[in-house]
Amino acid sequence: MRKVLRIAKREYLATVRTKGFILGLVLAPVLFAGSALAMLLFRNQVDTRDKVIAVIDRSGLVAEAVIAAAESRNSAVVYDTLTGEKIRAPYVIELVPPEDVDPDRQRLELSNRVRRGELHAFVEIGAGALHPREEEAAARIGYYSKSSAVDDLRSWIERPINGQLRRLRLAEAGVDPAAAEDMFDWVGAAPMGLVSVDPETGAIVEAKRSTELEAILAPLVMPMLMFLMIMLGAVPLLNAVMEEKSQRIAEVVLGSVKPFEFMSGKVLGGVGVSLTAATVYVVGGVFAVRHMGWADYIPYQVLPWFFAYTLLAIIMLGATYAAFGSVCNDPSEAQSLMLPGMLPVMIPMFVLVPVLREPTSAFATGLSFVPFFTPMLMLIRQTVQDSIPVWQPWLGIAGMILFAAFCVWGGGRVFRVAILTQGTPPKFGNIVRWALRG
Repeated sequence: MRKVLRIAKREYLATVRTKGFILGLVLAPVLFAGSALAMLLFRNQVDTRDKVIAVIDRSGLVAEAVIAAAESRNSAVVYDTLTGEKIRAPYVIELVPPEDVDPDRQRLELSNRVRRGELHAFVEIGAGALHPREEEAAARIGYYSKSSAVDDLRSWIERPINGQLRRLRLAEAGVDPAAAEDMFDWVGAAPMGLVSVDPETGAIVEAKRSTELEAILAPLVMPMLMFLMIMLGAVPLLNAVMEEKSQRIAEVVLGSVKPFEFMSGKVLGGVGVSLTAATVYVVGGVFAVRHMGWADYIPYQVLPWFFAYTLLAIIMLGATYAAFGSVCNDPSEAQSLMLPGMLPVMIPMFVLVPVLREPTSAFATGLSFVPFFTPMLMLIRQTVQDSIPVWQPWLGIAGMILFAAFCVWGGGRVFRVAILTQGTPPKFGNIVRWALRG
């Protein structure tokens, strides 16, 4: 055990003392949060040039309402009320008489104007838009632009068009639209948590209003942080072991320690590196979140689980990557094993959102009991309050402990055979045979 700890200490200090490790601690959060920071920094960088929208109103009923809505919107949001600075793009509506003889030719001409930059987009309102159930084929409203699916203007223009159509339908039904303005009001459903009971007083505690920040902060940030810890502590073992084997350093080390001790020391070194970085990020993150006044969003009850999952994940994956590295003879072979080695880490990342939305579904529950997937998926499920039974995390931890022991045992057998073997290609058949038979 003393030799294992000495190797672990050497691996740990060789990593944390480097400038690259310190620089990585600083830059990694910036890279992972790059898109959010960019959105924050450039939120006011908008194009304030006029956006001209051509409107073909084949119904002859809503064009004037769209013009009025654009004028109202422009007077309210285009200029800053304090500085008078132009902060939004004005919407300019251009009415285009419908061409009934050759409508396709008209759409082509307007599309070419969009391509040339003369128009931002054009809208075609079908002749049957007032009664879409009766004239479904002629009721279509088409929005044409270079990026219509993600264009905010498309969502805006739907409101005045449909608002006017509703008023006309009320008038046809004999209802004065001015006397029924609240029929157009929309009351949203407020996102609330669950009502609880104060354990000390027994009083009913009113539910708190939930926010999008609370919904995604811990469930997404913590698995991303665990992914980063795996990349820091476990993944580098593949290349590190491969380099020591190819440079014959392993042969020198194995003159004084057993192969299993050598591998165990390297895995424990990776564990130390990951836990050090995790501690820095968690402490720094808690401090930053509290400083911003979001202390209620910190899931303190999940933090011990985070460290337990991270520890076991590094042991499982570290032993696997060390075994993979021992069968490689050069960087190209190590690269070929990197993708299959990363699959157990990447697959949970692909299903984060479905698991977050339905944490108690059979899909989420089943995947969270797969040992390689348990760290991230069970952690997500636990961050959703009162989402899963208490026994499930403990069963997941028990499964991880057993599987981690298997990975260390099997990885050690592969490591013992392959670390001194030269010239044998890294075939999965050999890896499985060495793990089972030694």
